[in-house]
Amino acid sequence: MKVELVTTLKRQATKILADLHKSKEPVLITEHGQPSAYLVDVDDYEFMQNRMHILEGIARGESAILEKRIYSNSEAKQAMNKWLE
Repeated sequence: MKVELVTTLKRQATKILADLHKSKEPVLITEHGQPSAYLVDVDDYEFMQNRMHILEGIARGESAILEKRIYSNSEAKQAMNKWLE
């Protein structure tokens, strides 16, 4: 992973962004020697967000199963029909 100082980002933002779009490699921005932010390509960010939503849905489903909040096939179909009417 590429690491850049915040002052370098201020001076060379266009170049850093061009390199980011070309390499698709995230850039860690540091301030006073400490990690401050990541720069990521827009497509990669959106992909990560979509993946996170899917994983959150799976986690909610697993919690529902553990809490015995489950439906039979016919109950699920009945509930779905209400949404699709």
